[in-house]
Amino acid sequence: MELQNIKRVYLIGIGGIGMSGLARYFAHLGCVVCGYDKTATDLTNDLHNEGIRAIFDDREDWIPLSFQTPDECTLIIYTPAIPKDSAILNFFRRKGFELFKRSQVLGLISKSMFTIAVAGTHGKTTTSCLVAHILKDSGKDCSAFLGGIATNYNSNVLFGKSNIVVVEADEYDRSFLTLHPDIAVITSMDADHLDIYGDHRHLTESFLQFASQIKENGTLIFHEDLPLTTGITYSARGPADARALNVRIENGDFYFDFKNGDIYIKDIRLGIAGLHNVENATAAIEAALRVNVAPDLIKNALASFKGVKRRFEYIVKNTEHIYIDDYAHHPEELRAAITSVKQLYPDKKLTTIFQPHLYTRTRDFAGGFAEVLDMTDELIILDIYPARELPIEGVDADMILSHMKLLNKRKCGKQEAIDLVQIEKPELLLTVGAGDIDQLVQPLKHALENV
Repeated sequence: MELQNIKRVYLIGIGGIGMSGLARYFAHLGCVVCGYDKTATDLTNDLHNEGIRAIFDDREDWIPLSFQTPDECTLIIYTPAIPKDSAILNFFRRKGFELFKRSQVLGLISKSMFTIAVAGTHGKTTTSCLVAHILKDSGKDCSAFLGGIATNYNSNVLFGKSNIVVVEADEYDRSFLTLHPDIAVITSMDADHLDIYGDHRHLTESFLQFASQIKENGTLIFHEDLPLTTGITYSARGPADARALNVRIENGDFYFDFKNGDIYIKDIRLGIAGLHNVENATAAIEAALRVNVAPDLIKNALASFKGVKRRFEYIVKNTEHIYIDDYAHHPEELRAAITSVKQLYPDKKLTTIFQPHLYTRTRDFAGGFAEVLDMTDELIILDIYPARELPIEGVDADMILSHMKLLNKRKCGKQEAIDLVQIEKPELLLTVGAGDIDQLVQPLKHALENV
């Protein structure tokens, strides 16, 4: 497939965060871009406003005529999350189209560019956005394919004139193995996606293979806790090649110093909260230094970083109420979010609304979820968001509740959760989950603010 020949692009699963980034990329190049997804969302609405059409019925007769005959100018991209019995997916297969996964297309795009790839079971979206923002803000006009909406740019794809591209490297379905980066960052390798990998050992092997694919004379940057041996380690908790020191909270902001073998940067103000984000920023600083960004420019960029949508995002912040929304859907991500909230607001009662994501993840980590959710003061848990999965007998949100020691906990529906917030008006509210809990954000905000 020669990308320079492409004039038409159809994306099956266009509403996904990664797929929508590719849709925007090819539209930017002047291609005709359209696609299918199961439901309309704010993201597909944004695409529509940018001239990118999506349909929401899985019917082949809705596919435009110009996409119905294979040729070298037409590219069909699909996400592995699309069901195998999808009518649109099988139409393109039956017609003889060569279908490409998102990861394969990313591999083709980045092949001829200086690639900084950020991987990890958690932390990769914020870290890749931090790297991209540092480069953009410092004048290194990079491109970027991100797994979240970077608030500074209100987009998940950035277009640059330099030969540098920042890519979020997704481990799901071993997608990141299409990449051969010049600089790779690995933030974490916790057990996850066991529906794909089977066990933690196979997940670890996949990350090790990703690390081995770095180009000759390239650089691997990884968290000091990981079972890797060659590369640059980073940490905010202990000894490492690149370290965050003197981490502190001043006037509600996180500050820290950065030190590696050659460079010391003092009094860095980070525009986002949490010790885990200090560590993400430490990795991003090391990556930026490797492409010769000056320390003072890095410091300025980190202060102006506004974060990522749904990554510790402040929805309400006033004297009466604090409401933070986060994408956390793994026990360690939940731990980071809840710990950060409690560090910032130690004297406030924390109410957490959590939506479990996937039956398999709930089954595999019910005990871990329970342990972390016991850290909150009040828990409202929603039903499991199934995404691509069918129900598993005996696996539901009650499975997590049954492992918990916290007394102030309950399961309820979405509207009931909104009604509870409307009545109780919690002073400190956290919503967490990777399903459709984001649809509650605006109603919950209204419930808090409506006197």
